[in-house]
Amino acid sequence: MTVLPDDGLSLAAEFPDATHEQWQRLVEGVLRKSGKDVSGTAAEEALSTALEDGLITRPLYTARDTVADVGHPGFAPFVRGGTAGGNAAMGWDVRQRHASGDPAATNEAVLTDLENGVTSLWLTLGAAGLPVSGLERALDGVLLDLAPVALDAGDQCEPAAREFLRIAEAAGVADGALRGTLGADPLAHEARTGERIDSVAGLVEPAKLCGERYPHLRAATVDALPYHEAGASAAQELATSLATGVAYLRALHEGGMALDKAFAQLEFRYAATADQFLTIAKFRAARRLWARVAEASGVPDAGAQRQHAVTSSVMMTRRDPWVNMLRTTVACLGAGVGGADAVTVLPFDHSLGLPDAFARRIARNTSTILVEESHLARVIDPAGGSWYVERLTDELAHSAWDFFQEIERGGGQAAALRSGLVGDRIAATWAQRKKKLARRREPITGVSEFPLLAERAVEREPAAAAPAGGLPRVRRDEAYEELRTRSDAHLEATGSRPKVFIAALGPAAAHTARATFASNLFMAGGIEPVHDPVTVDAESVAEAFTASGAKVACLCSSDALYDEQAADVAKALKSAGALRVFLAGRGEFTDVDENVFAGCDAVAHLTSTLDRMGVA
Repeated sequence: MTVLPDDGLSLAAEFPDATHEQWQRLVEGVLRKSGKDVSGTAAEEALSTALEDGLITRPLYTARDTVADVGHPGFAPFVRGGTAGGNAAMGWDVRQRHASGDPAATNEAVLTDLENGVTSLWLTLGAAGLPVSGLERALDGVLLDLAPVALDAGDQCEPAAREFLRIAEAAGVADGALRGTLGADPLAHEARTGERIDSVAGLVEPAKLCGERYPHLRAATVDALPYHEAGASAAQELATSLATGVAYLRALHEGGMALDKAFAQLEFRYAATADQFLTIAKFRAARRLWARVAEASGVPDAGAQRQHAVTSSVMMTRRDPWVNMLRTTVACLGAGVGGADAVTVLPFDHSLGLPDAFARRIARNTSTILVEESHLARVIDPAGGSWYVERLTDELAHSAWDFFQEIERGGGQAAALRSGLVGDRIAATWAQRKKKLARRREPITGVSEFPLLAERAVEREPAAAAPAGGLPRVRRDEAYEELRTRSDAHLEATGSRPKVFIAALGPAAAHTARATFASNLFMAGGIEPVHDPVTVDAESVAEAFTASGAKVACLCSSDALYDEQAADVAKALKSAGALRVFLAGRGEFTDVDENVFAGCDAVAHLTSTLDRMGVA
């Protein structure tokens, strides 16, 4: 290491240090200009953002936000990484998911993936994917001593594991060379299907077998995706995974396994979302939480959590699915920077059915570009030391630990699932998030913002039905997708979409902003805006409305022009047969039925509008 000489140069030494209070006063001045008269901490709070789990993102983080020492990579509490080298040597494990029921097609896709950058396989077996009897054909030509395999077989876990081990033995793979996970996860299966498994004791024998014979093969997966896919917050996802992991540890220990050996049999699976900083914090917090469990169990050195990140299916959209490439790229970045050991990027067409070759290529190349071209894996824990990330990691860990303790007081994960504790808490969280989505406080590009009604639908071969019967599966786009589906049906039945007439008043400078806003809002519900002519008044609006073929209209202009013309134009629209007259903005005027504005309940407005227009 080269030590630079002390040349006495101190940059910016002639400038006094700025204080937090000085910054607050500057913030006060800016807010005062926007009409908010606040001071001190209230000014800072005005710029803060409330997250789920009671977390708050503040506008400024300084050295006073430093948290307790998070240790070093590879050492407890493992916040900075489960291994000393992190992903710096080889990058993260690029794990591709395969869920086709056709063994031959799966084999072709698997070999293509492995030849082009994928380093491990995630195979969905059983009713939701490949039949267990087709596993040998699907893995034909795969070098199992080089390519780890993660099985995901639900209630078919035991026969799938037996078949996989038989295939490996027949191929002559040495026991010490076989890598991956057998994927036993009875509580995740119950969460997805509602099918109760009386005991998790079935984990014991495969765990003992792996521990004694296959040193690099894990028996169990702690899959948190069922909770994320039901609408859980980050802390709830972490807490339920922690409770599940503890339940499996108890079963393995009671079955005669030493605790340090039991810890080695678990791999954790978490969702990565397009909220990059929350994703980074979640993976770091997950390692800290699991390290705390190991410490409380008396085996602190065994607490290095093995993590598999999967880009969130909740955030994936069916409309304008190409935008999913951007979402999954950011999610992959967050997972990689957060220190995940393996990362699965779901193909952009995941929500539409089975992915095609192009979608699988883009999915695997996402990791390749981030690792090989952007060099994200060159630095161990690149987010470490960030006051914001460290504080967010700490607060998220505490929130998750609180819910984990509540689950434990309720009898553990199995009891919490069956009593409704977990389901009810997640449902409450999702209900709050749905309100934000409906009001477009959480925008969805291509769906609730900037939708394209004329887009060409992307069609894919249908995938097998996902397991159901347990916790629900939610999507961010679900409310808007229902509206767009109604519009599509109307188009197919009548040859045109339901329409709204954009009644723009005055010059373009006065109406463009609100006309654009209104057009985007109505298109989010599949209602086609007609803005022709560019501007209207009380004398011309009736004829223009009739010619548009629309049944409803929306006034768009400045507040000043509203005061002058809105009442007269609205009256003319009603006389011309408009079922509903909207106004973009606020203000009450005669014959104006509803106001639409930033933060209004867009889903409620759009649903009632389609109802009034007779769109089934």
